[in-house]
Order: sequence, then structure tokens, then C-alpha cells
Amino acid sequence: MKNKPAKMLKIIKRGILDVLFPITCLNCQKDGFWLCEECKKNIAIQDFQLCPKCEKENTPSGFLCLACRLDRDFCLNALISATTYDAPSLKKLIYNFKYRFASSLSDILAQIILKALLSHNIPLPALIIPVPLHPKRLRWRGFNQAELLAENISRNISPLLEIPVLDILTRKKYNKPQVEIRSYRERQKNVSGLFALKPGLDSHLVKGKKILLVDDIATTGATLHECAKVLKAAGAKKVFAAVIARQTIVQK
Repeated sequence: MKNKPAKMLKIIKRGILDVLFPITCLNCQKDGFWLCEECKKNIAIQDFQLCPKCEKENTPSGFLCLACRLDRDFCLNALISATTYDAPSLKKLIYNFKYRFASSLSDILAQIILKALLSHNIPLPALIIPVPLHPKRLRWRGFNQAELLAENISRNISPLLEIPVLDILTRKKYNKPQVEIRSYRERQKNVSGLFALKPGLDSHLVKGKKILLVDDIATTGATLHECAKVLKAAGAKKVFAAVIARQTIVQK
């Protein structure tokens, strides 16, 4: 019964948004779809991946290139970017998902990530972990977009197995959004040491496990690396990551 007011508020909020912003295909404006089936087909899954550290070498399934594997301090084993940020309608999809609170778009966007995961040689994870939002931002948005993506991937990545989604990471402080920072190095500084396991959680939850981190967009990859660092310190065996797309930013 305690959840009834919250559920009613969400229904009212969704109804108001539907009136103010009617759902039409973000590409061809067909009524009733955020992205119609025809336009969905036009979003191509990338058939190549870059090394998650140097971002220069094409590598099989987004694993670290040979040179970057020598850096023992880099904790992300692989990064799958499903498509390019400039793909038709993708910017609009992500904007509406995050800033116009269209949580139902998680189904479409998770499908894009899932196609990429299934087309690359990434081991089936034991756990899926979403990149966390700060509680302040979570209250404003009403949902964690990475968690919705992770839950959808969990239900569909294997026909016989629903992989657990664990919301076990936390942000230690409210930091400036990465999208507001232009400098590559400043973005890295902005998230350095930012994440931790939630208080009271047993590190045995991740010890010896292969883990898939999920987020919507990666740019420098610093956020994913910082999350992976925490998980590796807790004993995770391997940490892979998957995002809808990766933006490029000049390293300065």
C-alpha cells in the first residue's frame, strides 16, 4: 500500500508528458512509436570495437590491445559500444530517455546493446551491474537509466537464464555531470575515486565473478574504469562494459 501514491504519481506524470509530448517516431514522425520498426533497422550495430584504454587500436570484441594489457592499473577488460553516437535518431532517443523521462525507451536502447553483445565474443557474465546515479539525480529523473538497460539485458541475454542485476555501487559525492565538461583530462579527474561499494555489502557478492557493467554513453571511459576499479578491488575476476554508443573527445 505504501507504493500506491508513488505509482499514481508516475501514472499522472506519464499522462501529462504524453499530452505535452505525443509519442511519434523520432526519425520519421510516424504516430505511436518512439522509433518505428523501419527506422530501428537503420541503426547499424558496429562490427568493430576500439581498445577501451588507448581508443586507437581496433580489437576483437573491444578487449584491451596488446600494448594496453601491460598496464596493470587499468581495470576494464573490454568495452562494447553498440553503435555510433551519430547514428540516425540515436541522439534524440537518448535525450528523450534521460531528459524527458521516457523510461519506456529503455526497451529499444537495451535491444541495441544486446545485439552488439550477442555479435561479439564477450563471455556470459555472472552478474550485471549498472553504473549508479547520485541519489539527488535519481530523485530528479525518477529512474536510473543504466539500471533499466541492465534489467532488460538481464531478461534477454540468455534464453534459459536471467542473470542477476545488482545495484551495489554508489557515488560518494555529487559530481558535475560529465556532459558539461569539455576537457578529456578534466573528465577523468571529475570521476577519480568517485565510486564505492554500498555500505554494508559483502564483497563476496562479486569475488571471482565475471561482471558486465552497463551504462548509456561512454566518452573517455573514465566512469566505467572507476567502477571497474572498485569491483576488481572487491575481487571481481573480469569486468566488461557495454554502452549504447561512445562519443569521441580530443585528449588534451
